[in-house]
Amino acid sequence: MFYSTRSKIVASFLAVSLIGGTVSLLVGTRLLTTAVLNEARMRVGLDLNAAREIYNNRLQEIKTTLSILSQDPSIGKALKGGEALQLQSRLAIAGKAVGLDFAGISAPGGRPIYTIEKTTALDGLPTIPNPVVDLALQRKAPVFGTVVLSPEYLKFEGQELADRARIAAIPTPRAASREEREEGSGLALAGAVPVFRNGQLVCLLYGGVLLNRDVTIVDTIRDTVFQNETYKGRNIGTATIFFEDLRISTNVLTPEKKRAIGTRISAEVKTAVLDEGRKWTDRAFVVNDWYLTAYEPIEDIRGKRVGILYVGVLEEKYGDIRQNAFTVFIALTILGMALSVGLGLFLASRIMRPVYQLIEASKQVSAGNLNPAIDLRQASKSEIGILQKTFQEMLESVRERYRRQKAESEIQLLQSEKQASIGRLAAGVAHEINNPLTGVLTFTHLLLRRKDLPEDVRKDLETIAQATDRVRKIIKGLLDFSRQTALHPEPLNLHNLVRSTFALVENQALVKGILLKFEPGENIPSVTADSSQIQSVLMNILLNALDATDPGGSVTLTSRRQSSPEKAGQQGVDLAVSDTGCGIPP
Repeated sequence: MFYSTRSKIVASFLAVSLIGGTVSLLVGTRLLTTAVLNEARMRVGLDLNAAREIYNNRLQEIKTTLSILSQDPSIGKALKGGEALQLQSRLAIAGKAVGLDFAGISAPGGRPIYTIEKTTALDGLPTIPNPVVDLALQRKAPVFGTVVLSPEYLKFEGQELADRARIAAIPTPRAASREEREEGSGLALAGAVPVFRNGQLVCLLYGGVLLNRDVTIVDTIRDTVFQNETYKGRNIGTATIFFEDLRISTNVLTPEKKRAIGTRISAEVKTAVLDEGRKWTDRAFVVNDWYLTAYEPIEDIRGKRVGILYVGVLEEKYGDIRQNAFTVFIALTILGMALSVGLGLFLASRIMRPVYQLIEASKQVSAGNLNPAIDLRQASKSEIGILQKTFQEMLESVRERYRRQKAESEIQLLQSEKQASIGRLAAGVAHEINNPLTGVLTFTHLLLRRKDLPEDVRKDLETIAQATDRVRKIIKGLLDFSRQTALHPEPLNLHNLVRSTFALVENQALVKGILLKFEPGENIPSVTADSSQIQSVLMNILLNALDATDPGGSVTLTSRRQSSPEKAGQQGVDLAVSDTGCGIPP
């Protein structure tokens, strides 16, 4: 069934559709996936810029608050007049308004005087370094930025801050090894503003926000940039602030639906961003899933890389988009294949209908019906139409040859009947003549035995005997002509048959002085024939050759192996007789 032309046509349409669909599937899916991923990476890059702006805006709020307070003309009087508590109160109110976790007033030497958590003077307490205050004193100018606060300083500002900053490191897949089991330092946005009066430094105002466990920035990024969009019950966009490689503020969730505080960044991203200072925009493993991510380093006020800002989009959404596109392409390919099969069947039916008619007509012709009951006259102009026309011409030729052979057969049959009649007549005449001739010949020979016959009578009797014998030979020829001798084919060796025939004519050749030669060929196969008939033919040919050759001449018989011209691959034997006689003129 598969080898039929119809099946091949359908298979060809199916193959073209399958190849085209597969190529479209691969190329289309590849292009769509590339476009979607590129768009996602571009979006994540832009989202990171927006996240950086939100991060900087939070720092700007601190800067604005401290700058406004530093411009209060009553600061100098308050410090000199013992009204520092009023200044501390105003600082506490302003800090609460913008959400400061710590703030205070430092003396010109950097020693803290008051904090928003402590309303009493801090005289006599040991001075704990405050990085932002120290740099502001060094530069004699306001300083704002990201700082790392030691556990001791956080405890000085308040035990609650120290406890909030303390984060246990959680083992995370794909993360680099980490010796510390717990992080006690804090990452903060902070600022310090020197206050000058009459060219003299009277104090410094400082304040800041501890980022450890503070979700204000990351949730603002999620709600503003990603608009709190969810996918399969999960936030599609996430943001994280890292202190070194540790998540200290994030809305990435663990499988238990808790914020992944304490989990760590993958080693690959840590090396690229934190160690080498490069931006990273690619897919990355985040806690327990793959995200399309963007990372950039966070530098402190002295330019040292101390953390990482991250935004990411859940990759599963884009993977599902790719899978849906792949499914659509597969569906279109299957639909195209189905249409191709249907179209192939339709076209194959249209194309093969005249071919099937030709096949049916051929079967009827091979069965002997030269007038098949199929209309072959409506030939198209295609190659099949040419085939139909050629078949009609061939069929007409077969009919004509059949009519001619039938007429020739009738003529041959008539001639055979005539020959049979002549043969029967000749046989009857021969028998009728042969009987009296036998008597004449017998009595003639009896008379020739007598010793007392005159010479002239004896000569006449001999003439009668010779003539009678000649008539008998003629009658024998008629009898042979009338007989239909049956053939008896059998396997025989032609060389042996030729040699036995030579033995019968050797004496006649010697008498005439003619050389009789046989040149046998090599690798002569055995043949199947009637040995007596073949020997009779050979003898007649040899005798004719001897009669046509003058004394001193030669007669040569050769044999050679030869392929049959009628049956390919079948071997036969070619016998040729040649002589040195005059031959027969053309």
